[in-house]
Amino acid sequence: MFNGVRDLPRLREISSVLIRHGLGDLVRRTGTATLLERAGQLLHWSEAGNVAHLEPQQRVRLAFEELGPTFVKLGQMLSTREDLLPVAWTTELAHLHNRVPPVPFDELLPQIEQALGRSPFEVFGTLEREPIAAASIAQVHRAQLANGTPVILKIRRPGIAAKIEADLRILGHLARFAERELPDARHYRPVQVVDQLRRSLGRELDLAVEARNTERFARNFADDPNVLIPQVYWTWTSSVMNVQEQILGIPGTDLAGIDAAGLDRTVLAARGADVVLKMILVDGFFHADPHPGNVVYLPGNRIALIDFGMVGRLSPARRNQVVNLLAGLARHDEHAMLEVFLDWRGSDSVDEARLADDLGELAFDFADVPLKDLKIGMLLHRVSAILREHAIVMPADLSLLFKAFITLEGLGRQYDPGFRLIERAKPFLEHAMRERYQPAEAVRRGQSTMSDFWGLITAMPRDVARLIKDARQGRMRIELDLKRLDSFGDRLDSAIDRVTVGVMTASLVIGSSIVMTVPGGPTVFGLSLLTLFGLAGYLIAFINSLWIILSIWRSGRR
Repeated sequence: MFNGVRDLPRLREISSVLIRHGLGDLVRRTGTATLLERAGQLLHWSEAGNVAHLEPQQRVRLAFEELGPTFVKLGQMLSTREDLLPVAWTTELAHLHNRVPPVPFDELLPQIEQALGRSPFEVFGTLEREPIAAASIAQVHRAQLANGTPVILKIRRPGIAAKIEADLRILGHLARFAERELPDARHYRPVQVVDQLRRSLGRELDLAVEARNTERFARNFADDPNVLIPQVYWTWTSSVMNVQEQILGIPGTDLAGIDAAGLDRTVLAARGADVVLKMILVDGFFHADPHPGNVVYLPGNRIALIDFGMVGRLSPARRNQVVNLLAGLARHDEHAMLEVFLDWRGSDSVDEARLADDLGELAFDFADVPLKDLKIGMLLHRVSAILREHAIVMPADLSLLFKAFITLEGLGRQYDPGFRLIERAKPFLEHAMRERYQPAEAVRRGQSTMSDFWGLITAMPRDVARLIKDARQGRMRIELDLKRLDSFGDRLDSAIDRVTVGVMTASLVIGSSIVMTVPGGPTVFGLSLLTLFGLAGYLIAFINSLWIILSIWRSGRR
C-alpha cells in the first residue's frame, strides 16, 4: 500500500530525476508535485538544458538508468511490448543497461555470513573480493570450494529489496492514478504493466528461484550432450546468494575467440536455435534473455547457458496458440492467425472484419518471400504493430517470448549470415502439430474436457443455492446492456406515430362516409356542405395513407 509519508524521500528523488531529464510535465500530470509541495518540499521546475535536444524516449531511458533497478527492469519490460508502444520507444528502451558500480565486499560480508551461518572464508577455499560482474540487483564473485572446484557466488545487494518495494508502491499508486484520471494512459494498461513488473522483480530478488530455474533447465537437457547447464550447490544457496558451478569457456560476445578456438559458427547458430526452440515449443519453459552474454561456448561446439534469472513459462494452451501463430505466419494463413488474435483479445471488442483485412494484407506481403529469406523478427514486428493498431493487449507471457525470438534470430545471424530461424523452427512446428493428433494426446484432451464438464455439473447445485441466497439477501444485481438503445427509441416513436396517424385516417374514412350519407343540409354553389366535408375527409385520409406507406417503406430500407 502506498504511504506518502514513508515513501516521500524516494518520491522526491524520482521527481527530481524526471525533472532533471526534461520530464517535469509528467511529474505535474501525475499529481506528484502537489504531494511534495504539501509536504514542504520545494521543486525547481527548470528543465535541464543539456537534454533539450534529445527525443522524449531518450530522456526516459536516461532517467530510468539513473533511477536504478526497478525502473531499469520496467524499461526493459516495456521494450518487449510493441503491442503497447511504438517501435521508436521499444528500440530506445532496449538499450537500457543495469551496469552499476560494485558494492564493496565488506558491505556484502554481513549478509553472506548471515546466509551461511559463518564466515565465507571458512566455507570456501578461496574467495575473490573483487567482483567479475556487477548489476543493479546482484553482483558475481569467483570462489573455490574446499575441494578446489571453481564456483561463482551471485550475491544480492544489501538493502535493494526495500528500495524496490518502495519503488513498486509508488509505481502502483501512479498507475492507478493514470488509469483513473488520464484517459489517454488507459490504452497502455499501466496497472497491468506494474503488476507484471512486481511479479518479475519478486522472482529476480529471490536468488533461490533462479537456482530452481537452473535445475529445471538441467533436467530438460539432461539427455543432450551438446548442452551444459551449471550445477547448483544447494548447501550454500539461499534467497540472498546463489552458488553454482563456474563454466569456463569462450563468452558468446568473443567472436575472435570463437574463431581462434576453431569452433564452427554455423553449427553454434543452429544448435543454439534448436536449444531455444525446444525450450519454447516442447518444454514450455524458456530462457527469456538469450543474448551473447548469457552463452558460453565449449570445445566440440558445445553450448553452456548461464543466468536464469529471467525466464518465461507457457501453458499448454498458450503453447498451442504460439504454434498456430507461427504455423500461420510460415504458411501465410490469415485465418489461423485471426483465431489466435481473437483468443488474445479476451473480453475486449474488436473490429473483426478490419482485423481480418490487416492479417490478410500481412499474409499477402510475405506470400512470395522464399522461406530462406523470411525474417521472423520482421514478421513479429508487424504482428505487434497490428496488435497495437487494434488495441489488443498481448498476454504478458508472450512479450518475453517475442523478445526471445527476436534476440535469438539476431544472435544466429551474427554467427551465420545465412541463418534463418523460421527454417530451424519448421521441424519443431511440424512435430508440435503432429503431436496434437497422437492417441495419447487425444485421450488427455478428452479427459480434460470430461473433467471440466463433470466439474460444471457437480458445481451447479452449489451455484444455484448461492444465487438463491444472494437473491433473498438482496445482493443479486442484473445488468442489461441494450446496444443501439437510442436507435431503438427512435424506431419505437416512429411506429407509435404511424399507428396514431393510421387510427386518425380510419376515423376520417368512417366519419366522412357517415356524413356523406346524411341527406339535406346547407349548400354551397349547389353542393351540399356535408358532402364537401366528406370529400375533404377522404382527401386527408388518402394523403395520410400515402404518408404511412412511404414511412413503412423507408423504415424497411433502414
